[in-house]
Amino acid sequence: MDHDALEDIRRLKYRYFRCLDTKDWDGFRDCFVPDATAQYGKRVSFTNRDDITQYMVDNLGPTMITLHHGHHPEIDVDGDAATGIWALEDTVIMTEYRQLLYGASFYEDRYVRGDDGAWRIAATSYVRTFESIQSLDDTPSFKLLANRWASEAEAEAEAAGHAGITPT
Repeated sequence: MDHDALEDIRRLKYRYFRCLDTKDWDGFRDCFVPDATAQYGKRVSFTNRDDITQYMVDNLGPTMITLHHGHHPEIDVDGDAATGIWALEDTVIMTEYRQLLYGASFYEDRYVRGDDGAWRIAATSYVRTFESIQSLDDTPSFKLLANRWASEAEAEAEAAGHAGITPT
């Protein structure tokens, strides 16, 4: 068993989640090979890392606070190729829409080790186990006490004519 490869692939997937949640789009993009494919549920699919990344940039701006936890990896390595299955729990606070999304999925990934020795995602997909959404207006006690992107989100909302909607 190639323990170094297993650890490198775990770190790759952890970096994928961290870059997604911190909106580090260059770091996120670097998790993929150029011709990577992605299928996120039944909603969206992509055939290259630039389109995957641009979709996230366009849809997970400062009014979308995300938290992705990937765990219980099952990784199989075969030389410079590997597959992995990951459990996912995700939460999205949509400040602009005052909604909270919570869900769970199982990711199925393919990885390749490049000439530079780094592992990258060649294909990623998930199928939702469940997804729920609730209005924050239905939870009167909900108060967002911290928001890393509050100033960006407020500026975006103001430019769109919706100032004052983003909790800080």
